Amino acid sequence: MFSVSDNNDFCYPRCVWVNGPVIVGAGPSGLAVGACLREQGVPFVVLERADCIASLWQKRTYDRLKLHLPKKFCQLPKLPFPESFPEYPTKKQFINYLESYAEHFEINPQFNECVQSAKYDEAWGLWRVRTVSTRGSTRSEVDYICQWLVVATGENAERVMPDIDGLKDFGGEVVHACEYKSGESFSGKKVLVVGCGNSGMEVSLDLSNHNAKPSMVVRSSVHVLPREVFGRSTFELAFMMTKWLPLWVVDKILLIFAWLILGNIEKYGLKRPTMGPLELKNTSGKTPVLDIGAMEKIRSGEIHIVPGIKRFSRDMVELVNGEMLEIDSVVLATGYRSNVPYWLQETEFFSKNGFPKVPSNGWKGNAGLYAVGFTRRGLSGASSDAMRIAQDIGKAWKEDLKQKKQKVPSHRRCISQF
Repeated sequence: MFSVSDNNDFCYPRCVWVNGPVIVGAGPSGLAVGACLREQGVPFVVLERADCIASLWQKRTYDRLKLHLPKKFCQLPKLPFPESFPEYPTKKQFINYLESYAEHFEINPQFNECVQSAKYDEAWGLWRVRTVSTRGSTRSEVDYICQWLVVATGENAERVMPDIDGLKDFGGEVVHACEYKSGESFSGKKVLVVGCGNSGMEVSLDLSNHNAKPSMVVRSSVHVLPREVFGRSTFELAFMMTKWLPLWVVDKILLIFAWLILGNIEKYGLKRPTMGPLELKNTSGKTPVLDIGAMEKIRSGEIHIVPGIKRFSRDMVELVNGEMLEIDSVVLATGYRSNVPYWLQETEFFSKNGFPKVPSNGWKGNAGLYAVGFTRRGLSGASSDAMRIAQDIGKAWKEDLKQKKQKVPSHRRCISQF
């Protein structure tokens, strides 16, 4: 990597040539690609808008968070979790693992580099990635020029803030789940949790454990599965069964297990989708909720289930069934979205929602464009895609290097003859 300061159009404002790929994002997906490229001997640059690796985990997750899947399904390529780690590592343990991972593979991201745009230059056959660098009080723009671009910003780059009638007029505290840390500060308060996914369930559980009074909004249908079945991970059992049985059969078995362990959840206001949990995950990307204790609180009435919201007022919320609830605070567990459409100037590979158009081949586009962490298969999917990407880039990089070496002797002979 070297810098060029010419003032021509292609090298303005400051141009940095990268002899390898640029990876946008220093989360688990970006680190996995970097580690695999390091094994291939391919140089690379990782750009990260935050001031640390895995900023989603470090800055936008609640304290009680643990991995919902067994550690063997969440470890990154080439370096497993320490044996001393529990089956479901804590947030702190996972962050420590990622930091050790980056150190082990000598991955040193360019922090505080926010990508403003990335565009493929047809004439040059190269990518131009423009960033705004914010270090202290100084602000500068940099163009990184590269042959390969790896998008590793992931599915959860930006929070989703719903537009609900009257929410701006509500007089209590309103936070998104990415700002929520602990239920300790909500003790004794009536809290409305908007959203019933894994985050909504776990935030409601945490609030209940800290003597708050949570009401969870369940607007649509949701699959709730036990995290474990007879001491075995539900995910692991499902993964094993899909090798031998059709998907619809596995879904039926999972729902039987769920009924035996959790009971009939519909009588508590949780309606199941007509489509099975795995089929729904594959078709829409909607992940089933893995219960870690919230269902027990729902059955006891400590977590109150309510339908959709009609409107907010200063200290009340009106539900779609006409019920009025007096509340003190609101936690928006309304999820996240990809931010790729805001900066990547490309329409063939990525769709308008920021995901690859063809999920089955969601890791490789055209003109040296790659994506990792968008196939909705969690960390295991990101790891397998990272290995594919590194192999593909490594092969092209080595071939390109070989051709350059072949040209040098010929060029020298011509000069000496001249």
